[in-house]
Amino acid sequence: MPRGYKQPLYILPFDHRGSFELKMFGWSGALTPEQTGQISAAKMVIYDAFKAAVSGGVPQDKVGILVDEQFGASILRDARAQGFITACPAEKSGREEFEFEYGEEFGRHIEAIRPTFCKVLVRYNPERDRTVNSRQAARLKRLSEYLHTKSSSLFMFELLVPAEKAQLDSVGGDREAYDRQIRPRLMAQAIQELQDAQVDPDVWKIEGLDRREDCETIVAAARRGGRDTVGCIVLGRGEDDEKVRQWLATAATVPGFIGFAVGRTSFWEPLVELRAKKITREAAAAEITRRYREFVDIFDVKARAA
Repeated sequence: MPRGYKQPLYILPFDHRGSFELKMFGWSGALTPEQTGQISAAKMVIYDAFKAAVSGGVPQDKVGILVDEQFGASILRDARAQGFITACPAEKSGREEFEFEYGEEFGRHIEAIRPTFCKVLVRYNPERDRTVNSRQAARLKRLSEYLHTKSSSLFMFELLVPAEKAQLDSVGGDREAYDRQIRPRLMAQAIQELQDAQVDPDVWKIEGLDRREDCETIVAAARRGGRDTVGCIVLGRGEDDEKVRQWLATAATVPGFIGFAVGRTSFWEPLVELRAKKITREAAAAEITRRYREFVDIFDVKARAA
């Protein structure tokens, strides 16, 4: 059984790798040391913004960062030394099927970093090819067992349920209709299938949901069978500020949703403007801090009221 996590958890995620290389910097293929350094420097801006939020009064015991080892190893070391909540991904970036970033060495890398949470991003649609789903579940079971028996790190699972063609066709190709009418059911089914395959996260990282009742359904799935301490957090999915605010406000009123992980909506635009030399590094960090603090305030206030 998972250990679970029930405390408030407001994550600033910047573990993006492939999207940073291609969409932020326009690079593809093997990176040079200079290019690697530029990406690491951009991530340091985000980390500085996070630290400024903590210095400005955001409660340290509720907030944390999610960053990758490839570009953020020094950030993870510093964050751990300062007592921050940390999370680090274990998956290869940008793959349709889950694979370990470091193959059979995954355990050694987890113990070298010792994050609060080991995180995976997984695309799992229950109506997808069963062979692919089974392969993913087998790999994820290995990780789940390792984390629960051999590691101090907790298990964070980012579940994405991309639409299959037939599912999208059934709503006339309308992705918003898929998100509202079909995805919530598939998410609950995916959680149950993974649990039955002995994949047991302590925290589920969930795509935003428009309706409170759908949030309740997801919590019920995540906590079924005695998993009463398991928490859920909302991911931002790169949506605009208004949509993310709506998702946070909805989830915050549901017991079992303990927080969020909103990355690109917090940092993408300021970093793009910084790269274009439209603003200074200090201004970019200040804007990321402002956005992140606003998301914390939205969830915190709504959760307390609920």
